[in-house]
Amino acid sequence: MLRIHFTPRDLARVTVATKPAPLWEVLLSLHMLQHSDGRLIFEDWRRQVRARVAPDQMRLLLELTPSKGYSPDFLTPAESAPDFDSALEQTLATPRQQLRSQLDLLATYRPASPWTRELAQGGRTSMHKLGRAIRTYHDAAIAPYWKSIGTHVSADHAHRGEALARHGVDRLLSSLHPRVRWVAPVLQVLDMNDRDLYLDGRGIELQPSAFCWQVPTKLRDPDLKPILVYPIQHAPGILRQASAEPALSSDPLSSLLGSTRAAALEATVSGCTTTELAKRCNISPAAASHQATVLREAGLITTRRAGASVRHEITQLGIWLLSGYGSGHTRPPAQAPV
Repeated sequence: MLRIHFTPRDLARVTVATKPAPLWEVLLSLHMLQHSDGRLIFEDWRRQVRARVAPDQMRLLLELTPSKGYSPDFLTPAESAPDFDSALEQTLATPRQQLRSQLDLLATYRPASPWTRELAQGGRTSMHKLGRAIRTYHDAAIAPYWKSIGTHVSADHAHRGEALARHGVDRLLSSLHPRVRWVAPVLQVLDMNDRDLYLDGRGIELQPSAFCWQVPTKLRDPDLKPILVYPIQHAPGILRQASAEPALSSDPLSSLLGSTRAAALEATVSGCTTTELAKRCNISPAAASHQATVLREAGLITTRRAGASVRHEITQLGIWLLSGYGSGHTRPPAQAPV
């Protein structure tokens, strides 16, 4: 198992990412593409991606991302990036020595190919080829589902944030995932290679991921920024593809709830006060309070007092509705207890 050792300073520097990390989703989705697990969640996505991405582009990436074991850290830059383009720039700016050392490590797990040997030289042509392959794959496999992925990751962040605010970091770490155990001051991650990671006051970022499956993961190099990527709660509809075709209404959810109420529901994904809800929806505070009351009575959000104000947060039923679970599914998945 992986053992992550915390100091008191580390416990004060635990953060949960508010958004998905584009290149982590690229990497972990490439792993899922090579498995048959989670068919109810991923099978339609697998079929669509295989039809969209040319075999030669796919081969370049699969040679770097075996279905199990080590994948080079440079594919998922340690420093947070605001968007896919910025993250890709970081990957393509990887120093040549780092490229070579990580690809040499990959070669200890699987034989080096002509492509990985070429890439290890860090030449402009090979880096351009890598960038083009990643972008082509991202545009086909991740971008069409990005809004749905973002909705679920934001909801997970809100869920974890509430656990942290109401019960403290011990509750957050102990409820992170079934394969994770918090035995203070050590976080134990089962089903990972036997290894110790000492945070030494750096803290750690917890990154929710749609394509992380069953077991959390991390960067291999212990000197890089500590990050633990963990699976969000998976359910059918998590990879709902944004429609490319215009509809009679701009959004089916707006047709169901009305545009203002649909916007109000989406605004509660990351949690908000009534004042914040009013600003996000461009309505008056009184109208925001009314919308929140209707959504709460329908079981789509919860409201709790936070000091002098109240805070509205989406429920699992609300997430189910936002993500389009209604087609072919009679009920949302149960919310994991915190």
